[in-house]
Amino acid sequence: MNIYEIVIIILILLAVIDLVVGVSNDAVNFLNSALGTKAFSYRTIMIVASLGIFAGAVFSSGMMEVARKGIFHPQMFTFHEIIVIFLAVMLTDIILLDTFNRLGLPTSTTVSIVFELLGAAVAVSLWKIYESPDFQLAHLGSFINSSRALIIIGGILLSIVVAFTIAAIVQFFARLMFTFQYNLETRNVSVAIFGGIAFASISYFIVLKGLKGTPFYGDVKDFIKEHTWNIILISLVAGMILSYVLNKYLKYNVFKLIILLGTFSLALAFAGNDLVNFIGVPIAAYNSYEFLMQSHGDPMTFMMEGLAKKVPTPTLFLIGAGVIMVLTLWFSKKALKVTQTTLNLASQSATDEKFEPNLFSRGIVKSAIEVNKALMSLLPKKTIDWINSRFQTPDKHKINKKIKDAPDFDLIRASVNLLVAAILISIATSYKLPLSTTYVTFMVAMGSSLADRAWGRESAVYRIAGVIGVIAGWFATALIAFTVAAIFASLIYHWFGFTFILFAIAMFLVYKNHLRFKKETKEKKEEVISITHIISDDLKQILTKTFMRLSSLLSLLKTQYSGIVEGIKAYDDDKLEEINTDIKKIFSQGNKLREQLYYVLQYVDKSQIKIANNYIKLINRVQDIIQSLHFISKASRDYINNQHAPLLKDQIQDLENISNRFTEFIEIVENAYKNNDFSTLKKFYKSTSELEQIIDESIERQINRVQEGKVDVKNNAYMMGILNESRDLIDSFRRIIKISIKLNKPIKKAANLQQDTGEES
Repeated sequence: MNIYEIVIIILILLAVIDLVVGVSNDAVNFLNSALGTKAFSYRTIMIVASLGIFAGAVFSSGMMEVARKGIFHPQMFTFHEIIVIFLAVMLTDIILLDTFNRLGLPTSTTVSIVFELLGAAVAVSLWKIYESPDFQLAHLGSFINSSRALIIIGGILLSIVVAFTIAAIVQFFARLMFTFQYNLETRNVSVAIFGGIAFASISYFIVLKGLKGTPFYGDVKDFIKEHTWNIILISLVAGMILSYVLNKYLKYNVFKLIILLGTFSLALAFAGNDLVNFIGVPIAAYNSYEFLMQSHGDPMTFMMEGLAKKVPTPTLFLIGAGVIMVLTLWFSKKALKVTQTTLNLASQSATDEKFEPNLFSRGIVKSAIEVNKALMSLLPKKTIDWINSRFQTPDKHKINKKIKDAPDFDLIRASVNLLVAAILISIATSYKLPLSTTYVTFMVAMGSSLADRAWGRESAVYRIAGVIGVIAGWFATALIAFTVAAIFASLIYHWFGFTFILFAIAMFLVYKNHLRFKKETKEKKEEVISITHIISDDLKQILTKTFMRLSSLLSLLKTQYSGIVEGIKAYDDDKLEEINTDIKKIFSQGNKLREQLYYVLQYVDKSQIKIANNYIKLINRVQDIIQSLHFISKASRDYINNQHAPLLKDQIQDLENISNRFTEFIEIVENAYKNNDFSTLKKFYKSTSELEQIIDESIERQINRVQEGKVDVKNNAYMMGILNESRDLIDSFRRIIKISIKLNKPIKKAANLQQDTGEES
């Protein structure tokens, strides 16, 4: 086995890995609309998407030429140089996409592969020009298809603006037509018109995008071009008739069928057109090796003119790729994370906002409010009132009392998302314009959510910040892809052995990202400050789970407090920095507690107002504890980072005494929560004043140190701050115990009632 055979095997292995990370990233394109409505089971959505993916993969042979000759002219490179380009591209692609997946950010695999090919090809071309006797940079144009690259960049910019704008306009009029409180049984004509347009556009989309990569597309290409409008008209009429019959006579929700058909079509397009992004390069490398073997040429001099021609892709490769894609779709947790980013940004209801507002998002919202005021002043009040009435959302209590089961948006918006995305991609494809399915589907979802008033004043700054972040990530993808691929290509070009070093680095980074993702997923599952994420109309269930979470909170409080004392004793800034980072995560969650409390109280029965009042007090005290712990952690870290004098031995002793006694008290309360034994807490509540006495005595000793001149200003400021904050922490701790005892009464009463009922029966 020669070196190039080993390289081909490596490229095939990279293709498999790239398929996994690529599907994880692009699953958002065809899953978010169906998942967001929650109109179907997860299993049904996945089956439909899987069928679309497999069909698209098997019939995607004709699209593989993009990797062979779409960006550069292969006849200008030798076999060795082509392999260098392909290796650099695949190594870069895997690292880039896997990193974006772990962060939960959707990015374009099309843009990634295009700019990687461009970066690697430019690097190799420049080295060839530099090493040639006739050194002229102007010769770069003979190697690179620069006009194609400029068209792609223009298509990216255009797709972002057009997709967002058109989706917003279509969604606005769709909502005016159907409102949020639509009754489809009384809207037969409206449903027929909307359904006809949807079926026509999606059907044409499937024909155009689905057949384009098939081997027999050339046989029907002319027919489709000549009869385009006939196909659209027939699909429109058939769709209107079908929608009318389904809605009026069969009482079937047409929008559900549109969503399933749209999900299948986008999955088909994704696999049929984007498969080249994952396996196009390795297949091109395999084809190159076949040409080399057939010619028995020298790898260093054999020119790759064969790649400039049309080369069929082995069907077995396509079937294998389809199977891997389907399996990845079912088992990749990263795919769901990327999808969740889009769903959060498009959700009609409030969510746990992932992105923090920034200067740009605040400026955009402020400007939008002013523009909206100006526009509204031009319209008659009756018109404004009518428009507002069409966007009036129904009473949540009448629809769904369990927020966690509520859809992110309704069937109307999901249908618009799929409809607009299908039309835009179809038009672009018919004009042979490069278009990223990721860009289109994401910006369509954002435009429709804006028009649907999902971005209210409570959430607009967060969601616009998220959109800006994602878009910035797209452009960063292009820049990073070009740069890294160029660097990798240069390294491999000068020493082919770098291939194996870079391969090892890529596998290491993928493995590290995998471990980090698992850790983040585990931490998210074990997050202890998510008390108000327990959303239910059953207050007893909320309280029971809250006590379970409080037990975890106290365990963390014990660990972090004692860790701070150990860190300050050892003068260990690394330990304190780590603790401070962990507490900052908790602090960030704590800031959201009061906001999220609103959505819990929304579903509390009016007869339970007093219980709800105590629950509010409990949440406030939990937040107080988090704030106190955050202050202690930050003050300790800053004290050491500023290189102030270490604490005296007796000061350390005071802090250790407080920590040890505090640990004992927390363990008692922990056990009470775990065992649901609140009688223990009643006896324990009074004894907590003992810890306050220990803190008071420590403060008195600190005062004596100041008077005796044993400590300086910074030492006293730190020590007094820690002791006072510890006292506040203990006070909040005691109040949590007292409130917990009160809140346990309805749980105990309900349990006794259930037991009595059981005995009677």
